[in-house]
Amino acid sequence: MKACVYRRYGGPEVLDVVERPRPVPGPGEVLVEVAVSGVNPTDWKMRLGTTAPHALPYPEMVPAQDGAGVVVAVGDGIAPSRLGERVWLWECAWRRADGTAQEYVALPADHAVVLPAQASFDLGASVGIPALTAHRCLTVGEMSTKRLGPGALSGRTVLVAGGAGAVGHAAIELARWSGAAIVTTVSSEKKAILARAAGADIVLNYRSDDVVAMTRDFAPGGVDCIVEVDSVTNAGIDRDVLAANGTVAVYASDTRDLSLSVRPAMTLNARYQFVLVYTVPTAAKSAAVEDVAAAIADGALRVGEGAGLPLHRFPLERIREAHAAVEGGATGKVLVDVSQPT
Repeated sequence: MKACVYRRYGGPEVLDVVERPRPVPGPGEVLVEVAVSGVNPTDWKMRLGTTAPHALPYPEMVPAQDGAGVVVAVGDGIAPSRLGERVWLWECAWRRADGTAQEYVALPADHAVVLPAQASFDLGASVGIPALTAHRCLTVGEMSTKRLGPGALSGRTVLVAGGAGAVGHAAIELARWSGAAIVTTVSSEKKAILARAAGADIVLNYRSDDVVAMTRDFAPGGVDCIVEVDSVTNAGIDRDVLAANGTVAVYASDTRDLSLSVRPAMTLNARYQFVLVYTVPTAAKSAAVEDVAAAIADGALRVGEGAGLPLHRFPLERIREAHAAVEGGATGKVLVDVSQPT
């Protein structure tokens, strides 16, 4: 089978497409023929070594946490009825050598979730890490529900910073599905169009709009949850728009130090919660997987330009370009076409 591998840290040039033996699923695992692999920022950061500045944990690594395909074999302990299932895959390469950038991947069975017939492989490869991250951000507050679904966020207001990104897009759609009022910020009119398509009520250009005044006009009592992509730059805005007992959920890393005004945060009983989906508690992650699966089944999660998440496609042979696109800040979702399951 064809697989993308890297044997050392570095830029996209360290990625090679090679022939490898088809894996065999072990106990508790399924073997999935991968149709589409999704590329996330974590993938290039892991490849570059920024998230693990030590020796490569395995001699040869296959990138990509997310993907979608068909179950073609099962290991001991897994029901044969799973054969032929269309599935979406999540967190495949975390502390494992094999991600989804290969024609077949063996992985724990609970990391392959049923993908309804009406949902495309493109959608399946796009949810994973972004949607699970968004779910955690929306449910981590002290006063927040721990589950999402119709009506779960009714009466709540959410601010999504960077609503045109993959996590921002998922946060808007999950918040919309759950009944929240949604404000989002973007940097251009093109991105504003995407955020509106995703379902945001109010879209603000942080380069030209008075974000604090316009957010307060929309939500006089402040916002209950902020899904934050740039906590350092937005610290002042977040302080000024947050409601009492509100939460700022920070999901993107920054090399700069974050400075906070302590007294205003105390007065609000504000919470800052930092989110890395890979180390989220098991119970919370399981709940997120269940809720994301339900959102997919309800048609609440979508992909494509008309849904606010443009797709950028590359064949497996051009995966270096796919990684470069994500590293360069491509707007939307970068996908890699791997195979065509029968």
